[in-house]
Amino acid sequence: MRQKIYFKGAKPDGWDFYSGETVNYRENIGKTVKVPQYNETPQLCSNSVLHASKKPNGVFVGCSIPLSLFKVRGTPVVEDEEKSGFKELFVVEEIPEKDFNKIFGWNYTEASNPINPLNLSTPTVSAEDLKWLKVWASVWDSVWTSVGASVWGSVWTSVGDSVWASVGASVWTSVRASVGASVGASVGASVWTSVWAYIGSLFPKIPTWKYIKHKKGEYPYQPCVELWKRGLIPSFDGKTWRLHGGVAAKILWEEKI
Repeated sequence: MRQKIYFKGAKPDGWDFYSGETVNYRENIGKTVKVPQYNETPQLCSNSVLHASKKPNGVFVGCSIPLSLFKVRGTPVVEDEEKSGFKELFVVEEIPEKDFNKIFGWNYTEASNPINPLNLSTPTVSAEDLKWLKVWASVWDSVWTSVGASVWGSVWTSVGDSVWASVGASVWTSVRASVGASVGASVGASVWTSVWAYIGSLFPKIPTWKYIKHKKGEYPYQPCVELWKRGLIPSFDGKTWRLHGGVAAKILWEEKI
């Protein structure tokens, strides 16, 4: 019987994520690789097996962005719902990064190189921007529960970590500094929800977002994404809404509710 195809995530240089020095999958395309420390009681999440996944997104249990991706064949000796463990794997081929968006079903390209709104040209706040802000102000407090619950767990963790490390932390820090110490702490939550809204936009194939009413196929937090891609970050301290832009997250507009 022909062995099934599985998916293997590795570091960008082809080495395994587990140790970074056990197997280089890129160097072994067309060859069989074996686990160095196989024993008769193999366990997942250990060095007793090589790991691979039945579905592409399953590789994010143990992998992070950026990564390389391979098709492999093998007979599992232990498995659960997401991961399978193997004594050996035949490395079929490497999947080109240009195909990642299609094979994962979400925007890997942007997740690995996210837009930093504070690096965009500082815009002049327009009437259209204020319309987006008004809609965002009506839904922003539901982002915490909605986006995190709607995106698959291990994928959400990997994408979230990637975006936060690349742009989220700097945006959050810059906006807090811009408003000053007296209200900096109070705006933190609203800025963090903007980051979450942007992360959620990287998953355009999710038809229904949990815990918020919206039209099927519509991303309910798109207003914040429109502002983000314009170079504007909203903040709210409980009394005043602001729009920030530029490398120093300068306050470009503000109004008390």
